[in-house]
Amino acid sequence: SASAAQGDRAFVREIEPAAMADEAKPEDKDNFDVGPLSVLQKCVKDNSQVLINCRNNRKILARVKAFDRHSNMVLENVREMWTEIPHGGKKKAKPVNKDRFISKLFLRGDSVILVLRNPK
Repeated sequence: SASAAQGDRAFVREIEPAAMADEAKPEDKDNFDVGPLSVLQKCVKDNSQVLINCRNNRKILARVKAFDRHSNMVLENVREMWTEIPHGGKKKAKPVNKDRFISKLFLRGDSVILVLRNPK
């Protein structure tokens, strides 16, 4: 049994470096070249558009100027899109697509659900 425990420890030591390779290291906390925030990093570098799905059920199409680890973003040339159901006299009112343009916007990260990069 002692040799089995020894063998288990050797196995743990063997897989440990490979397991650690995927984990974020403390010095990498502001390195966004890998991981989910790399999408935003590429968009800042290429000045490409992103489509952001927000918690208020609105969509934002914009260019990302800056962001941080919380997904807070500074956006430019923003088009905000949403649908509204008219509360007029009709019972079967059709939803109306609405949008507005905002030249510069700070978006707080806790309202972000999904970020899609616009393929070019």
